[in-house]
Amino acid sequence: MSGAATVPAGRSLWLRQRFLVLRRLSQLAVLGLFLLGPWAGMWIVKGNLASSLTLGVLPLTDPFVLAQSLAAGHRPAAAAVLGVLIVLAFYGLVAGRAYCAWVCPVNIATDTAAWLRRRLRLGNGRVPPRALRHAVLVAVLLACALTGQVVWEAVNPVTLTQRAFIFGGGLAWTAVAAVFAYDLLVAQRGWCGHVCPMGAAYALIGSKPLLRVQAARRQACDDCGDCYAVCPEPHVLVAPLKAKAGAGPLVASRDCTLCARCLDVCHADVFTLTHRFHPAPKDREAAP
Repeated sequence: MSGAATVPAGRSLWLRQRFLVLRRLSQLAVLGLFLLGPWAGMWIVKGNLASSLTLGVLPLTDPFVLAQSLAAGHRPAAAAVLGVLIVLAFYGLVAGRAYCAWVCPVNIATDTAAWLRRRLRLGNGRVPPRALRHAVLVAVLLACALTGQVVWEAVNPVTLTQRAFIFGGGLAWTAVAAVFAYDLLVAQRGWCGHVCPMGAAYALIGSKPLLRVQAARRQACDDCGDCYAVCPEPHVLVAPLKAKAGAGPLVASRDCTLCARCLDVCHADVFTLTHRFHPAPKDREAAP
């Protein structure tokens, strides 16, 4: 696998970067809505990514935060419960683990670290077991139960990133820098794919969402490896691309973040963004 296939001249720069650009715009727009209040006095959204209120009527609450609160023995407000139900409905039924790729601001740091690793040819590094993030999730909930506190929010890089933009402070930026350094110097895609308990929570929530990526033209794949190089969870591509154990072309793994970078970089246009109930195309021989 070369990881650096030549892109045909007819494939524009926009087609090679469109989903990356759209994701960055989405992440910055979400962050910008939260910053409008403290920066410009326009309180469209109040709160943070853990718990917010939009336009005074729409509550949104992170399910992992509510789980910590319940484990700590706190009685949640009705608005918090409603906010969690809305989030669960959206990510559970529609978008799966898309929060990690389209909303989370830390994703910008981890994507940058992954890009630098490829440029510097640093290899995979010391990647921990994938089950570690589930162990961290359980450990956080146990810590909440023992301390009576929502402990993860004190060190959560997502919360600290937002706090750093609003209030500044070395500690908040240090947490983001630590995640970046870990992914760059220790383990490729280590934080999001192997450590972050929020990623584990959203993977559990969105096990069978509507939106999916499909390797619709997998017979056209020439094993260049470009999709594996940019995918934050490359193991999700193996079965649909290679028909492992008779798997269909749908990327059905709950670990998929719907980042759609595979669509951006694939010069053979193997992938498409579709829905779970889209009929699987019949495998055909690749066109010469």
